[in-house]
Amino acid sequence: MLIPLPRQRQLDLSRPVVMGILNITPDSFSDGGQHLLPDAALRQARQMLADGAAILDIGGESTRPGAVPVPLQQELDRVVPVIEAIRQHFDCVISVDTSKAGVMSAAVKAGADMINDVQALQGEGALSCAAELNVPVCLMHMQGEPRTMQLQPGYDDVVADVVKYLQRRALDCQFAGIAKNQLILDPGFGFGKSLSHNYQLLAALEQLVKLGYPVLAGMSRKSMVGQLLNLAVEQRLAGSLACATIAALQGARIIRVHDVKDTVQAVQVATAVRYGVEA
Repeated sequence: MLIPLPRQRQLDLSRPVVMGILNITPDSFSDGGQHLLPDAALRQARQMLADGAAILDIGGESTRPGAVPVPLQQELDRVVPVIEAIRQHFDCVISVDTSKAGVMSAAVKAGADMINDVQALQGEGALSCAAELNVPVCLMHMQGEPRTMQLQPGYDDVVADVVKYLQRRALDCQFAGIAKNQLILDPGFGFGKSLSHNYQLLAALEQLVKLGYPVLAGMSRKSMVGQLLNLAVEQRLAGSLACATIAALQGARIIRVHDVKDTVQAVQVATAVRYGVEA
């Protein structure tokens, strides 16, 4: 499973890889304010790559529950210098975590290789922009929007509803000119889902995998771990590793996390179980 990237490169997803989270925000739920300056972000990027991250996901707008939107220029000012700095120093895969067409375009110009959009390209101009940029896109399911998504999430059948939505959205993207082998699907753990919804999705993740697209799973330090175990954000590593392992065992190909080194090891074990030990 090879994903074409800019500059004649490829992302090999024949086995699961780890995506390191790098939030250039003051208000993200876990690491807000830690990497606002390019030098600090660069140090964190270097560490994540050394720890085994295959992708760095750069975000300039918090999408935590209750988050308020960030103006376009502010998001650009946060992410573009960081992407430029990372691209200058490392030949790694860079993802930009954004829903704004203007940020997508500027980020790819600055050196980003792919787009990770929590709104699944439903923002103004996002779909046509992504098609024109000709880069891989991760489409995420979210019920509602970050400010209100956790107030009263409800589904007839959360697994069937999420799978159906993402299947339909992937077809919409292909109709707009994005190739099937450029699409990645994310069920959106914690985005408009109750605790029960999240674990139903994790238990049935293979149903999404069976659609034939690479699946991204992001559960690192989220409330689905904290609520279940009654733990603060900084105490959620073990639960996050359990979630990552289960997702990899079910066929997810990208595991999005804060704690790269530990997750890489957990995913390697899950990979050996599901795909066998490489000679």
